[in-house]
Amino acid sequence: MNKWFVAIAGNIGVGKSSLTCMLGERLGWEPFYEAVSDNPYLADFYQDMARWSFHSQVFFLSRRLRHHHQLLQRPHSVVQDRTVYEDAEVFARNLYRQGLMSGRDYRSYWELYEVMRALLPPPDLIIYLRASVPTLMTRIAQRGRPFERNISPGYLEQLNELYEEWIAGFHLCPVLTIPADRLDFVVNSHHLDLIVEKVLEKLQGREVVEFDG
Repeated sequence: MNKWFVAIAGNIGVGKSSLTCMLGERLGWEPFYEAVSDNPYLADFYQDMARWSFHSQVFFLSRRLRHHHQLLQRPHSVVQDRTVYEDAEVFARNLYRQGLMSGRDYRSYWELYEVMRALLPPPDLIIYLRASVPTLMTRIAQRGRPFERNISPGYLEQLNELYEEWIAGFHLCPVLTIPADRLDFVVNSHHLDLIVEKVLEKLQGREVVEFDG
C-alpha cells in the first residue's frame, strides 16, 4: 500500500481545512491542520502588521517546519492544511512588498526559509485551491473568526496575485489546481468525487485532465 504526503494550499478562507478533513475521511488519510489558534502573535498582527509581522511569520515557519518533518515520519498517508512554502512565498513576501516587514527582517527570514526548503523533501502532491476575492470574503464571514474581521478585499487580492506567481514557478512536486469558485466540495458530493478522482490519478502518475477555470 502506497504512503502519500499531500498538502493543500490556498488563500485565507478558500476551504483548505474543509478539504483536508474531507480527504482524510474519504481516503483514510491522517489530517494535519494549520496552527492558527496556536499562534500567540496572530491577533496582534492583524491589529499592527508592521510591528508583529516578523514574529508571526517566524512562528508559522517554525511550526510548519516541525509539522512537515513529523509528517514525513508517519507510516501512513497524510494530508496537510497549508504548506510551509506559502508562509514564505506568499505571506512573508507580501508583507515585505507592502512595507510591513523591514528589509533586514525579510532577509533573515528568507535565509532561514531557503535552508529549510533545501533540506526538506517536498510533498508527493500539492492541491492548490484557487478562488476569487468575493468567494474568499464570503467564506471568511461565514466562519466568523474574530481576528479575521478586519481582513480587506485588497489584502486578499494581493495574496491571490502572489499565490499565482508562486504556483506558476513551483516545480518541487506535482500540483493539482482546483477552481474553488465553482467546485463547492463542502455542499456537493459530486464535486468532492471529482477532486478525489483527480488527486488519486496525480499520485499514481497518470495523465490528468486539469479542471477548467
